[in-house]
Amino acid sequence: MSKPSIPQGTRDFNAAVVQKRNYIFGIIRTVFELYGFQPLETPAMENLDTLMGKYGEEGDKLIFKILNNGLDNPAKKEQALQDFDKVLNGKNTKGITERALRYDLTIPFARYVAMNYGQLTLPFKRYQIQPVWRADRPQKGRYREFYQCDADVVGSNSLLNEVELASIYSTVFDRLNLPVEIRINSRKILAALAAICGGADQLVNITVAIDKLDKIGLEKVKEELATRGLSAGQIATIEQYLNITGTDTEKIQQLKQLLGNNETGLKGIEEIEYVLNHRVATGDSFVVTDFTLARGLNYYTGIIFEVKAIGAQMGSIGGGGRYDDLTGLFGVPNVPGVGVSFGVDRIYDVLEELHLFPDEVQRGTKLLFFNLGKAESERAFELMQELRERGVASELFHETAKLDKQFKYAEKKNIPFVVVLGTTELQGGTCNVKNIQTGEQKTIPQAELVESIF
Repeated sequence: MSKPSIPQGTRDFNAAVVQKRNYIFGIIRTVFELYGFQPLETPAMENLDTLMGKYGEEGDKLIFKILNNGLDNPAKKEQALQDFDKVLNGKNTKGITERALRYDLTIPFARYVAMNYGQLTLPFKRYQIQPVWRADRPQKGRYREFYQCDADVVGSNSLLNEVELASIYSTVFDRLNLPVEIRINSRKILAALAAICGGADQLVNITVAIDKLDKIGLEKVKEELATRGLSAGQIATIEQYLNITGTDTEKIQQLKQLLGNNETGLKGIEEIEYVLNHRVATGDSFVVTDFTLARGLNYYTGIIFEVKAIGAQMGSIGGGGRYDDLTGLFGVPNVPGVGVSFGVDRIYDVLEELHLFPDEVQRGTKLLFFNLGKAESERAFELMQELRERGVASELFHETAKLDKQFKYAEKKNIPFVVVLGTTELQGGTCNVKNIQTGEQKTIPQAELVESIF
């Protein structure tokens, strides 16, 4: 029999990791609700046509498709083989697959809004904390199964939403004691760049290439733009755009000179300035402009966000933006929306790298009763239940065993206190309590057990 394993790009989480992840989830959930967002959950799988064509050329390639059941039916075998040939040639066919694992939480949310639009109170503010799946190449900080924590608002054009979402980022990372840069740009600015580089049809080519800037560098981006059909002059304009530097004010001034009187570009700059003028810094986190930010997903239409941790060897740990009319993809047009997402798995890696998890995150059994016989264990069980009712996590060793074995169990589980209740203690109504960390041991009345330790 082969050695058991798990699929590449997925992970098991032991108790220590789960507790740290729950610490992150708890802070994010608390802040979401503090800002008036309500929870929502959607299915792990969606109909394939719900997802395809929503994430751009690169994103569509990373969608995990689910094979239909019944493909082993002999009567359907010949047709299945023909359908497989279509799939291998890059085509989709309902004979093989008509469902897929969700790629993100935004498109399923848009689908939910479209299906329930008449019953929603607008603006509708929801948060969602669930896993997503991508057929990506696994590497540090990039997994095939990972959690997203999203907050979205639909039914409002107000830029106050963008300001609040930036504030949510700042508040969460301040509570995690993790300083970050909250970078913003606008797809309107990128659309204006495309317009002066040949027209709106160049937007996807430009954003897909620019989105890879951090990974492949400027020269490789220019090479990719050339392969996508842009001229040397157009590439030079894009290079000038990507080389914009300075303070926010200086960068905006350079951008205005480059884009000229392009109406869309000026609108994008106006929106950027609104967010900058209303930004609220929390702790060491702050909002800055980054005009190289592209966010390769096609559905963004306005302000876009990306969050990077300061002092950590990690890429983006959060991102999002405005996606006006995303529900139009599902037959409910003209519903504006904006949202942000937290990359919990990457946030976890950064907090580990920077040693930022507080000690109290590790919660577990506080007290272990030794099992020293039938009568002794029965009384120990009664005391243990009293402790549990008062919120103290306690255990009774599962069987009568040598003290050394029970001590080792406590040490391996990092249980700080052990209680020895033998025949003498049972008769005298006392118990011996030992602090494993300090070695201190004392005999106390059983009735004073909780107060004496906690």
